[in-house]
Amino acid sequence: MELSPIVLVLIGLLLATWTAAAAWMMLAASARARGAETARKASRRMARMIDEAPAIPLVVRTDGRIEGSERLAGWFGLDKLPRFLSELVGGQGKGLSQDQVIALTEHVRRAQKTAAPFRMALTVPGSQRSLAVRGALADPQVFPGGAALLWIFDFSESENELARLRADAARARGDFAALVGLIEAAPLPMWFRGPDARLKLVNGAYVRAVGGESAEAVVAGQVELIEPVEGLTAAEVAAEAAEQHLPVERVVATTIDGQRRSMRVSDLPLGEEGVAGYAVDIEETEEQARALRAFRDAQRQMLDQLGVGVAQFDADHRLGFANQPFRRTFAMRPGAGEGLEFERFMRESREAGRTPEVRDFPAWRKERIEWFAADEAIEENWPLGDGTHLRIVAQPMPDGSLVLIAEDRTEQLALAATRDTLLRTRTATFDSLFEALAVFAPDGHMQLWNRRFPSVWGIDPDELDGHPTAEQLVALIAPNLDNPKQAQGIGEVVRGATLDRKQTGGRVALADGRTLEVAGVPLPDGNGLLTVLDITDSQMAEDALRQRNKALEAADEVKTRFLANMSYEFRTPLTSIGGFAELLESGAAGELTDQGREYVAAIIESVQRLTVQVENVLDLSQSEAGLLPISKQRIDLLPFVTKVVRDREAAIVDGGLSLDLRGGASAKISADERQLGRAIGQLLDNAISATPKGGKILVDLSRRKDGVRIVVSDNGRGMTRAELSRALDGLQSDADGNLERRQGLGIPLTRQLVEAHGGTLDIVSRKGEGTTASIFIP
Repeated sequence: MELSPIVLVLIGLLLATWTAAAAWMMLAASARARGAETARKASRRMARMIDEAPAIPLVVRTDGRIEGSERLAGWFGLDKLPRFLSELVGGQGKGLSQDQVIALTEHVRRAQKTAAPFRMALTVPGSQRSLAVRGALADPQVFPGGAALLWIFDFSESENELARLRADAARARGDFAALVGLIEAAPLPMWFRGPDARLKLVNGAYVRAVGGESAEAVVAGQVELIEPVEGLTAAEVAAEAAEQHLPVERVVATTIDGQRRSMRVSDLPLGEEGVAGYAVDIEETEEQARALRAFRDAQRQMLDQLGVGVAQFDADHRLGFANQPFRRTFAMRPGAGEGLEFERFMRESREAGRTPEVRDFPAWRKERIEWFAADEAIEENWPLGDGTHLRIVAQPMPDGSLVLIAEDRTEQLALAATRDTLLRTRTATFDSLFEALAVFAPDGHMQLWNRRFPSVWGIDPDELDGHPTAEQLVALIAPNLDNPKQAQGIGEVVRGATLDRKQTGGRVALADGRTLEVAGVPLPDGNGLLTVLDITDSQMAEDALRQRNKALEAADEVKTRFLANMSYEFRTPLTSIGGFAELLESGAAGELTDQGREYVAAIIESVQRLTVQVENVLDLSQSEAGLLPISKQRIDLLPFVTKVVRDREAAIVDGGLSLDLRGGASAKISADERQLGRAIGQLLDNAISATPKGGKILVDLSRRKDGVRIVVSDNGRGMTRAELSRALDGLQSDADGNLERRQGLGIPLTRQLVEAHGGTLDIVSRKGEGTTASIFIP
């Protein structure tokens, strides 16, 4: 059957339409498939994102059923997520606590009923996990039926960090408060400046130092503690420290409480915050440093005065100080000063011969270097090649330094040897003494005695071997005494020397007729010395001498009376002879011839000389007996001596001599004019007779602090020492120096007259040069 074209067209159209629809449907299905795949991928991405998100959603339906990720079960410490909210309660470290579940349920129900959002925190018991819950009514399009959507966040790390931050903040606040309190309580001024170098904070010490009313007032007024130095203010110095990012420390002087003080000021830049500063009062430190330096200098000067050498080496084995005795002992070169190494010092000392001779010097020196690390002082004796003996003491110090002390014991060792010799000599001398000696200790026991001690007392020497006490010795001695009761007196002498420290003594008579003199002498070491001397012979000699002395005194008295009588007896006939001679000279018996007149003049001259000699003998005898009359009066010395010289002017002129009289006109003394004039005249007469023609005589008068001095000197023949000694005794040798004769009583009488005035006479003479006689009158 043939179809019409219209049908065919229609069929074609239908086929085309069906084909187009099928193609469209295929394209739409393909598009939906691609959309579904995209949705599935997006769903998987969203699920993955939710799984990786820090928050996990949890849906709670109205009947209490819950929907959520199994990941949330791990947060709750459960193996799997339960079906209902009430089943979140676990036990033994799993799930939530009962109270937490009840609170969470109440918040969920309130949100389901009122759509009010809520927040709460959950802590899983038995773990350190902290969970934050944010809940609200779920979108009805997503979860219809009034379900609640909970977002649960794990903020365990944040909570721990937050707790740590809170603790750090609390600690920082406490530290800051303590720091502020510490700064405020600090005794030294402290301050803080801002970036503009202006004061922003000061402590109480700063306020007190500047005399401010308060810290606020000081900051407001920008009151500076430190004065400008070299044109720079304290703020400018702080600004330079901030610019250079380096701390600045300086020592300046400022006025605090009206006193100038030395301060060590420090400015410390604190980055962009500003500059902190503080000032330390170092005035006392400076004073102590000055005192320490003065003490060190004084100590070094004192050490230089010691006889012992002292040197100090520091911890680096370098010489810090050595006094002069140390330098002399080790012959240190002049340039060797502080900083000399110990090893080099030892080497130079060896080169100078100031160390002992050793076989291996490097090893020996190494051992001495170890002194620095020793635990205690080390002492050594160094015998040197020149015979010197050094005592070396090395004292290590706690800081690693070493003090070296060197003492020259050469003289001490020599003295020790001498002492030993003296001890041996003393022992031998002790036993050889004529006296009997014994030494008693303070407790009364005999310590030492010589061999004569037991023999003097007549006791057996063996009885003293046990070192008997004083009481035991008295018991041994008593039977040998003439009066046994005197033995107790010997014990008292020993006790007085040992206990009372007094020197006592006495005499005892023995039964055999001997007499002993006993004396107790306290010794410096606390012992007592008992000396016993047999004075039997000396006692007899003393008695004989006493009798002879009485006889001599009687003879001297007879001699004095004889001289006095003879002087008187001489004067009477001399007066008569002189008187008759003067009558003959005056012509009373007739005119005399020239030869008769010469004889009469010779008689008168001899009478005058004999009269003077008689007076000298009388005065000398009276002076020796202490009976010479002295009538003192105030006299001017210069006129007085001038008169004495004038009386001898003729003899001086006849002898062809020159006399020089020197002296001050203000000197006055209290003396007997007649007797002192005779003394000076005797010296002038001796000078005139001993000086040849053309010689010179000097009379010098000088005033002293406690008297006057009269000097008579000549340049005559002089005398030897032996001749002067004989002249002082009134003797004179002949021209040959062999025969001695009396030369008169001039010098002995002069001495007696001077000493009668309380003065002294000194005569110095040299053969061929002259004689000088000096009289001193107080």
